[in-house]
Amino acid sequence: MKLRVGLVGLGDHWEKRHRPALRALADRYEVRAVCGEVAHLANAAAGEFNATAVDGFRALAARDDVDAILMLAPQWYGALPILAACDYGKAVFCASALELETDETRKVLDRIETSGIAFTLELPRRFMPATLRLKELIATHLGAPQILFCHERLSGGQQIRLEGKPDSNLLLYHLIEIVDWCSYIVEGNPTSVIGFCHAGREQDKASDYEMLSLDFSKRGEPGEGVIAQISCGQYINDAWPEAITFRPPAALQVRCERGIAFIDLPSNLVWFDEAGRHMESLDSERPVGEQMLSSFYRDVISLVQPRTSLHDSYRSLAIVLAARQSAMKGQRVLTDDI
Repeated sequence: MKLRVGLVGLGDHWEKRHRPALRALADRYEVRAVCGEVAHLANAAAGEFNATAVDGFRALAARDDVDAILMLAPQWYGALPILAACDYGKAVFCASALELETDETRKVLDRIETSGIAFTLELPRRFMPATLRLKELIATHLGAPQILFCHERLSGGQQIRLEGKPDSNLLLYHLIEIVDWCSYIVEGNPTSVIGFCHAGREQDKASDYEMLSLDFSKRGEPGEGVIAQISCGQYINDAWPEAITFRPPAALQVRCERGIAFIDLPSNLVWFDEAGRHMESLDSERPVGEQMLSSFYRDVISLVQPRTSLHDSYRSLAIVLAARQSAMKGQRVLTDDI
């Protein structure tokens, strides 16, 4: 069974992630319509896939020959294509960073649940080869995670800028995905968080570095469970371009019951146990774009409505905001009721 899809926007990852994935999964996906703000790019993509260029996301969602919508770019319309898909009963794969605060995210989530559509928010760290291999090692060799150290050092080119939103808090979207990544590896949700911020840019009052300590212990037992230490920031000035590549830290370190693993995304993993060091390069694994679209395909054709990944992103957003509240108040904030 082929899933007939319409593309809303193309985005920065079109050429290297989504376009090759749709080509590789031609037995599962058929592109029928394309909608985008840049007309010549939308026309080119439509021509390549023998599809129709469409003016407007509502017109695309209303088409009878479209079963699902792939939102691949963060454009001016925000969550509106998702609401249109709910109106027409179309599944949604969302690869764009939505600028949603908690109240608006809750409303969108309620609409998705009421409509019963399948919805997948792109969370690439979950599907990268090194993450999938780490999950296997936790189950077979390393044992349960105990302490996680996750650090992301950003350059200006790595930051996410929402179109038309130059003052958006750029760290927020990275932190949301990192919190989700750690929760996915631990297979649980933190019960409390402590946050720290460094306000490094006076012109927009935004932080250039944030640190979160997530505690996965049971309530009333802080420090008795898994702990994740997360930090993310652009603290190296763009005027020092060589510094950003100097001794980059591992994206993730995980100490487990019987060993420790070091991950460099997307596909490098080094782990240690009693037998010594083990180095693995997973470049031959299926690309992350194919992994995510394959998962979305299974969700759509399943007769059971999956628990939408927007739940997880909503919770991660709430945890990051709770960490910022912790930084302002100087105290731990409970999150197990979020």
